[in-house]
Amino acid sequence: MSLTMNYLIGIDIGTTSARTIIVDENGLPVASSTMEYPLITEKPGWSEQNPEDWWNAVVFTIKDVLKKSNISPSGISCIGLTGQMHGSVFLDKLGKVIRPAILWNDQRTFKQCDKIYDIFGYKEFIKLSYNKALPGFTATKILWLAENEPENYKKLHKILLPKDYIRYKLSQSFATEVSDASGTILMDIPRRTWSNTILEGLQIDKNILPDLYESTDITSKVSKEAAMLTGLMQGTPIAGGGSDNTTGAVGSGIIKDGLISDSIGTSGVVFASSDRPAYDSEGRTHCWCHSVPGKWLLVAATLSAAGSLKWYADVFGPSENAKLKNQGLSKYQQLDKQAEKISAGSEGLMFLPYLTGERYLSGINSRFGDPYARGVFFGISYVHNQNHFVRAIMEGVAYSQLDCLLILEEQNISSEEIIVFGGGAKSSVWKQIIADIMNKKILTLNIEEGPSYGAALIAGVGSSIFTDMDEAVKKAIKVISRTSPIKENLEKYRNFYKLHRSLYEDLKARFKELAEL
Repeated sequence: MSLTMNYLIGIDIGTTSARTIIVDENGLPVASSTMEYPLITEKPGWSEQNPEDWWNAVVFTIKDVLKKSNISPSGISCIGLTGQMHGSVFLDKLGKVIRPAILWNDQRTFKQCDKIYDIFGYKEFIKLSYNKALPGFTATKILWLAENEPENYKKLHKILLPKDYIRYKLSQSFATEVSDASGTILMDIPRRTWSNTILEGLQIDKNILPDLYESTDITSKVSKEAAMLTGLMQGTPIAGGGSDNTTGAVGSGIIKDGLISDSIGTSGVVFASSDRPAYDSEGRTHCWCHSVPGKWLLVAATLSAAGSLKWYADVFGPSENAKLKNQGLSKYQQLDKQAEKISAGSEGLMFLPYLTGERYLSGINSRFGDPYARGVFFGISYVHNQNHFVRAIMEGVAYSQLDCLLILEEQNISSEEIIVFGGGAKSSVWKQIIADIMNKKILTLNIEEGPSYGAALIAGVGSSIFTDMDEAVKKAIKVISRTSPIKENLEKYRNFYKLHRSLYEDLKARFKELAEL
């Protein structure tokens, strides 16, 4: 390794694992390391983790990437942090964790959402916060702690988001940045500050919140204690970083107005950079502050995208014929081979990808979306075989992503090209299906590292390795493939999409009846 080369570290505190990556000054990944940790589910609908598990994983992965890369710690110019949004780490005056962190997918706080709406009004709160109050969001967790664990609430000195707890462990500083803080629903999104109106209305003391920075600001430096544990140099700068959504956007080049990306991961997230803050009065989209100073990120999502195909792969797997003919390929590559055998529309077999309910279904007139919605195969006949079911899942997910795209287009955000990343981007047949259903050109990129990569680029801007985010993206991120819509498939998918939209409305009441049974 060159002694004059500058390097950047990106750290991602995910829901299942921590990932640390080293990137060089040209934006090229050098080394990476991942360590998993457990999820705590003591009660139905609860989702918690031990923040010390995150820290232990970060210590391990930092030491691991330094060893793999053989880079001197003095060569690390800056660290960028990212991670799961909304998670709540409650600390006492000594900086000790009071109780396990409550995560983004925890569902216990419905009553606290109602309380927020009772205080401000439903439509009024969306206008005030640019987001719905949803179970799992940070503000609702603070209210839950006060109402259900008053003895712990009395101990509360600071509340931190997951990545910001790692910042605290690295530097002993209490800080966050605007993109992740947006998901607390305690911010004035247009002004990029904490909202005194929301805090006063909810009777939350502003002093329990960390200092607020832009993502590219240097917020702190690695302490002597953390340096001894991790092998980093004491004093290494730590940038603000960003939420996993916004650093994912940076890592896919979505930093300018009108650019749109679609992440086909466990969930499906369609997001766009915007030069102005905007909100949907029905609460179907989120508006976060972007990790790019002076910009915002508009987000619409579905909960079970590639997660739907993973469910099928885990429960049923590839067909025996696909396994026999495609030995040596992964199970997902074998499923691709099955889907390729079937024509557009899956000969009338349709799939609704609502395996865990849905927050953002078009037409939902609900404060919380529809937790009762479930997955459905519709139109099964003797003509259908396993290949049809695989393609129907891919098509159903693509229809759900078109739902999200249309919501953004209602806010005058559109593009003829969509950047696709995540697990779905690895499937040529799935990319073609998305291109045909969205009637857009689908682009894929040279980098597939995800949020940790975006966090490293942000650190590069913070440490002046890159002049700004635009230079970082231009230097590091390249388009490597383009998939255009197939003309003869467009009308067929247009008609099937109309039916797909109506199926949920037809079944909505039945989903709730099923849950009650």
